[in-house]
Amino acid sequence: MTRHGKNCTAGAVYTYHEKKKDTAASGYGTQRVRLGKDAVKDFDCCCLSLQPCKDPVVTKDGYLYEREAILEYILHQKTEIAKKMKAFEKQKQALKSEGQLESCSEEREKVEKFKKREGSIVSKPINPFISGQFKEMASPNGSVSSSVSSSSSASGTSVSSSSSSLPSFWIPSLTPESKPTLLKKPSKSVKCPMSGQPLKMSDLITVRFTPLDPSLDRVALLTRQDRYVCGVTKDTLGNSVPCAVLRPSGCVVTLECVEKLIRKDMIDPVSGDELKEKDIIVLQRGGTGFAASGVDLCAKEARPVMQA
Repeated sequence: MTRHGKNCTAGAVYTYHEKKKDTAASGYGTQRVRLGKDAVKDFDCCCLSLQPCKDPVVTKDGYLYEREAILEYILHQKTEIAKKMKAFEKQKQALKSEGQLESCSEEREKVEKFKKREGSIVSKPINPFISGQFKEMASPNGSVSSSVSSSSSASGTSVSSSSSSLPSFWIPSLTPESKPTLLKKPSKSVKCPMSGQPLKMSDLITVRFTPLDPSLDRVALLTRQDRYVCGVTKDTLGNSVPCAVLRPSGCVVTLECVEKLIRKDMIDPVSGDELKEKDIIVLQRGGTGFAASGVDLCAKEARPVMQA
């Protein structure tokens, strides 16, 4: 569709482009945007800084980080967890003190009610042969006026109490107030920013890339598109080549080399150490622009939806 065809508003059909344009302008509905090349990191870039790693480390899940960046992230998360834990303990003490005050007030109310009941008890015995004690209780037509008056007063007080307890948005003294949100107990473990799994400093594994040309310095190496090669087969590494990190030596090799050479004897070709299945860490790489690269190249933003 041409540019003028997209901006046409005289058509009889509500086109897909018009619907998409109106959805983006309305602020409702889920937005989907296809990521470009600038939004996809290279296989040797840090997941936090998105820059080529100078001292790379990898987690057990295969996410690559700059050592300085990930250590700073871990320290920052530990300070945040300490702040959240301090706020949670403060809230816990406040709730405990409120509970003690409420229990004391309830006991005080029970004591007052008990005193009132004890004070209303008649201390002198009633003589049934004296009719003057019942003059105030009985009316001329034989009905008990005091009970009626007490019931009417009780009903009046109950109505007044119920009306006074009802909330009102127009009277400031009766405006309902929302209770503060209670804090949940924070987790003490630091989570990986990419996988969300618990992360420790001891879990970080040093990665050693094999440069394509060892004679080049770092600045000249970063300016090239093909910077590193496999440590065994010397194949060029990139986002289109699946790679793996060997835990004992930290060497980066291709998965083809792992399947054809290393899995036969399970020995690290660089250090000579025996390998286990957990020692072969598949490196998480960026996308290549193709759907089969295994990386989601579509960004989503969830927004509220208006339903009829």
